Amino acid sequence: MKPENSIFLSSNLSDPPPSEIPTPAPAAVIIAPAARKHSVFWEWVETILVALILALVLRTFVVQPYQVHLHSMIATLEEGDMILVSKLSYKLGSPSRQDVVVFLPPVQGAEKDYVKRVIGLPGDTLDIKDGKVYINNEVLDEPYAKGPTNGGKYNHIQIEPGKVFVMGDNRTNSSDSRMFGQVSMDKLEGKVLLVFWPFNRIQWGF
Repeated sequence: MKPENSIFLSSNLSDPPPSEIPTPAPAAVIIAPAARKHSVFWEWVETILVALILALVLRTFVVQPYQVHLHSMIATLEEGDMILVSKLSYKLGSPSRQDVVVFLPPVQGAEKDYVKRVIGLPGDTLDIKDGKVYINNEVLDEPYAKGPTNGGKYNHIQIEPGKVFVMGDNRTNSSDSRMFGQVSMDKLEGKVLLVFWPFNRIQWGF
């Protein structure tokens, strides 16, 4: 006689094949609040460091902001204007006539940069007479100039190789090449691209 519990000891069921055995779900990874805060903190630190490095590279090699403190470029530039200067312009190319440029003036002990407009280029002949500028014996069209251009000692001078002749747009109130002479192109810090502050003064394309 079979024992009463034999039905529980014998079975027609066989073990399922390995492919049918359910795979246990992976355990959930729980990040503690403190760990999440720590991770976010370092992400912000990395972002700020990258931004600072990019800003330093841009300022050193590409563009740099300046603030205008003089009246010599009125009305193109006003005192207090914030301007953005391309430092690559004259590393990759040469200045063009009527570019507005920032440079260290050829004045002994000069520590502050000036901003003026390029008037004469290497090889040009320049005359100043009757309140006007003549380049290569032709009157230079200067809609930006404020007031007559004085400086009669500059009669048929030639701009030297590697130098430019610069003047402020405010012709009656500007210390420029009429006083300190021609400027070596290696003293040019860069070309003014735009005024970006204040908002009501935003402009570009000088």
